[in-house]
Amino acid sequence: MEPALDGVEVVLHGGVANVGAVVRVGDHVLRPSNPHTADIHRFLTDLRDAGFDGVPRPVGVDPDGRERLEYVEGDVALPPFPGWFQEPEALASVARLLARFHAASADLDLSGLEWSSEMVDPAVSELPAERAAEGAVPAGVVVCHNDVCPENVVFRNGEAVALLDFDFAAPGRPVHDLSQFVRMCVPVADDEYAESLGFAPGDRAVAVRAVCDAYDDAGGELGPEGRQAMLDLLDRSIARSGEWVRAKAEAGHPGFIEMWASVGGQETYDRRRRWWSEERHRFAAALA
Repeated sequence: MEPALDGVEVVLHGGVANVGAVVRVGDHVLRPSNPHTADIHRFLTDLRDAGFDGVPRPVGVDPDGRERLEYVEGDVALPPFPGWFQEPEALASVARLLARFHAASADLDLSGLEWSSEMVDPAVSELPAERAAEGAVPAGVVVCHNDVCPENVVFRNGEAVALLDFDFAAPGRPVHDLSQFVRMCVPVADDEYAESLGFAPGDRAVAVRAVCDAYDDAGGELGPEGRQAMLDLLDRSIARSGEWVRAKAEAGHPGFIEMWASVGGQETYDRRRRWWSEERHRFAAALA
């Protein structure tokens, strides 16, 4: 896109929840805030102070309520997704970035932070209320981004360098974040559905294994148990993803209304579930 001029708002395309509402103004990005924005800003600032630069630097919240962050230079894949984004090495680089992100978040003091519960890891969503209120993080749990879709990753020269949009971030197991990423970015879907989202056909089971291998090679320590947990999480997310999108569409969110219609509605999600039940064994074999 053309460089943004100071004072001129340029819409940044991509995404669903905030479609049309994220703009660039000079070296900054303005986007809708939410009840967790202040906590997310503290988290991002702490990450950067700890040496992890793969997130935007928060600037503050404007008088009109929009959050302001520094713009991250690079390339973001938008549908129909370009071939470079679908290359195995590009996906592997996202896995490496996630491994670094998870390791950095594990070392932070998260006490007092409140998070979105919309896409939280089911393994930690049942925390007792008093522990959740304290920002309790059980052993083995990090902060998950939870929405690593193509539009939320910045690349430079084919390498993932930063994550964007932490609206759904919350404590969770690393494998939960990784399963969300492969479901949306490989994607784990039948070719008809994947093509409706702008993806080319491909061996998706092999791609998922490559992502897991890259995560482990980067120190992520997914291991055999984590790979089995990924299959279980994909069972759950594929079964429920259509319900979540439909609920958002019925609530009147424009981006989700458009998404629901463009992919073909309930029939598409039903077909995806049937496809997964038939193909799951291939993914299990690839991850064994």
